[in-house]
Amino acid sequence: MFGKNGIIIVLGSPNSPDGVLFSVAKARCEQAYKLWKDNPTWKILLTGGFGEHFNTTPYPHAKYLSDYLVKLGVAPDRFLEFASSRNTIEDASLSRAIVEGQNSKCIVVITSDYHLARARYLFEKEYKTLSLSMLFIGVRTDESLCEFDLPSQIQHEKRSLERLMAQDND
Repeated sequence: MFGKNGIIIVLGSPNSPDGVLFSVAKARCEQAYKLWKDNPTWKILLTGGFGEHFNTTPYPHAKYLSDYLVKLGVAPDRFLEFASSRNTIEDASLSRAIVEGQNSKCIVVITSDYHLARARYLFEKEYKTLSLSMLFIGVRTDESLCEFDLPSQIQHEKRSLERLMAQDND
């Protein structure tokens, strides 16, 4: 679909204190799996390390994403090293360092619909000097399945993006 050497980047999100992925993370993984099935030569880069607000387990959040994707059917050799990030800013910067080591002309960033605008802003800013195509997919979040306060998270995303844009305009 996009060529042979693309990278699918799945952004992390909260998991339970015992490492169970929330519905938001599973939906992101399921979207990544569908894309990978259409592009089986692509690599997958998973983000998410540790953080008080999203993962306090002994393992990086990306490991839980990887385990879930393998259960869905992704071959283990398709994964790049994890970007053990603590937030979306680090998702962009740490993933860039990994992407630069690959021979890729295209990346697809998968996140949730409520997080898409801020993720796009940060990735486009971080990757602006790289010569590659970028596509962003915002997976629909089902509020009835969401394990956290989605309206509060949507407000947080809006405020955070406004703050980032204001800082960049100073």
